[in-house]
Amino acid sequence: MEKLELDDFDQALPDHKNLAVLMEKQPSSHPWADFKYEALGVVVRDGDEEKSVSQVYHNGEVEQFLVTGMSLQLFPDECESYYHNLMSPEPGCFIVASQPEESSEMPVPYLVSLSFDEVHAYLEGDEQIYSVPIPPELYQWAEAYVLTHYVAIKKTKRKLKNWRETERPATDPADRKS
Repeated sequence: MEKLELDDFDQALPDHKNLAVLMEKQPSSHPWADFKYEALGVVVRDGDEEKSVSQVYHNGEVEQFLVTGMSLQLFPDECESYYHNLMSPEPGCFIVASQPEESSEMPVPYLVSLSFDEVHAYLEGDEQIYSVPIPPELYQWAEAYVLTHYVAIKKTKRKLKNWRETERPATDPADRKS
């Protein structure tokens, strides 16, 4: 694969970004749950932080929590999935959180990804998946990463052979020549 050189473009891209995830707890209308949790978005952060959860907003029964110490890492072999995510009508960040033991506990995120394929594997298990819009800063970074590491190849359908027109060996004794 030929490496793409872009004019006026810094090729030294970081392979990860430090993030924080904003989660919201609000009352649920479901008869079996008192509260529901939603991911509101991700925020790019400077520097490495310890993983922590802190309440940043409280108004009546609605609470918001900031989960810090997260990071998003990009890999060259996932570029096709990033490309399809970025080209979709609503590109997003996917947040993976484990299901808590109690319904009153918050599902704490442990992974943020831009890859449909990676998140789909977690969706097959018991993990909770949230999708939020991708912030412009992450979109630009991921776009530059994909442009640097990926060349889209048009998929073509292979042409099937017409088996009726191919020569077949005679299997009937009457068809054989003596």
